[in-house]
Amino acid sequence: MPNAAEQKLRIDKWLWFARVAKTRTLAKKLVTNGKIRVDSNKISSASSLISCGQVLTITLERQILIYEIVELGTSRGPYIQAQLLYSDLSPKIDPVVKDDKAFMDGTIATEGRPDKRQRRQLQALKQENML
Repeated sequence: MPNAAEQKLRIDKWLWFARVAKTRTLAKKLVTNGKIRVDSNKISSASSLISCGQVLTITLERQILIYEIVELGTSRGPYIQAQLLYSDLSPKIDPVVKDDKAFMDGTIATEGRPDKRQRRQLQALKQENML
């Protein structure tokens, strides 16, 4: 039996085990659409083999995940078990700082929806600008 360093697993299976994709079919689509890089090399085949120690860069719709493979896994388990398969190297993004001039001037209300009085003021302002 090969030791842990020589073991390999299909990338689509690992993505499914690690709960990056909900199904193997979606994992395959991630790979074939060019959303996955292994050690900074773009792969296009879901049957590509990966091993422990490799770094995956996963481009999702609104975020980029960088995972180092720690274990290959044998089955899909709960989220806590899936987290043991990788170490997260993704950069932590700070929330957007609202230092825009409009926020500082107070010209943009940030307190939710306008009430009846504020709506009437907005309508009057729009009508003035239309004339």
